[in-house]
Amino acid sequence: MTAPLVKGWCPGAHRPMLSGDGLVVRVRPFRGELTAVQVLALCDLAGRFGNGTLDLTSRGNIQIRGVTGVGHPQLLKALDGLGLIDADPAVEARRNILVAPDRRAGDLTDRLCAELLRALPAFPALPEKMGVVLDTGAEAVLSAGSGDFRFELAEDGGLILRADGAAMGWPISESSAVEASVELADWFIATGGRAAGRMARHLRREPLPPDWRRVAPRTQGPAPEPGRIGADLILGAPFGSLRAQALAILMQESDASALRPMLGRLFRLTGARDCTAPEFVTAPGSRLLDVHACPGAPFCPQATVETRSLATRLAPLTQGSLHVSGCAKGCALQRAAEITLVGRDGAFDLIRNGPPADPPLRRGIAPSHITDLTGMI
Repeated sequence: MTAPLVKGWCPGAHRPMLSGDGLVVRVRPFRGELTAVQVLALCDLAGRFGNGTLDLTSRGNIQIRGVTGVGHPQLLKALDGLGLIDADPAVEARRNILVAPDRRAGDLTDRLCAELLRALPAFPALPEKMGVVLDTGAEAVLSAGSGDFRFELAEDGGLILRADGAAMGWPISESSAVEASVELADWFIATGGRAAGRMARHLRREPLPPDWRRVAPRTQGPAPEPGRIGADLILGAPFGSLRAQALAILMQESDASALRPMLGRLFRLTGARDCTAPEFVTAPGSRLLDVHACPGAPFCPQATVETRSLATRLAPLTQGSLHVSGCAKGCALQRAAEITLVGRDGAFDLIRNGPPADPPLRRGIAPSHITDLTGMI
């Protein structure tokens, strides 16, 4: 098997990425939030132009899957009418901003986000996968979030800017935040960072100036979990996938004012009342937020096996990382897992401690025979 091709860019709305089930159109919520009206409209668009599912991404975005090339221009027009995309594709490609999930209107996170959004058109051109993390909420919870320019708080509450990959950052004022990020971006470009593509990778060979690594960020707080948090509800999406029709019902029954995508396949409903949510994770501890599985057959034409029903069955029977892939492309997880099952010609190949493209330990296992992995590894 050949190794899967890793793209050097992330899909967007203007520039979707082709997957096995069609085009993947990524929507980057402004300030990390979609209003209830936008969510309901997005659910409708997922049914009209996609395959009826939405995905949560590792960067706090939402993707519409299964879009056709013919339908993409109409979808783009609809997203523009909802205020969900930038008119300029270049600006949209730069708008990779992961926002603290407890952002409130007028707080520090909100003000920093507004300033960054205003500055984006004049921001230095950087590799498309680079982004910003605003971990400036009541607690630090975004350490696992992908971002190269990390705005954080020190233990004394002071604002710092930390380059991803550096243990410490440098103290800045709120008024100088954009200027400091531009200065760091200019340094990245001037020292050959484009060749590395990401900040942490670049810092392995090019040290930051000492003045830019003086203050440690505050300790990370506990990871968010499903459940009530004040007036809001945090819910989980198994495999990071939301059936559009189920999400629309949830928005209506919860009477939530907005939805905020979060890390860890979670999303936060603001101002939500308690309600039933049968297709979502409502309490901590579910393995369905940890295991990986692509849509599989019949949703993806490249897959010859069902994936998520098997992954759901195996999830409580495993403790380590588990990946059930419809084919060797490994769209759900391209890195290694302790156990990886790869679909091939209606059966599965078993890989231990490797990615989907690795040589398998066992081949051609019928799905009906996969009942207990302990006897197979």
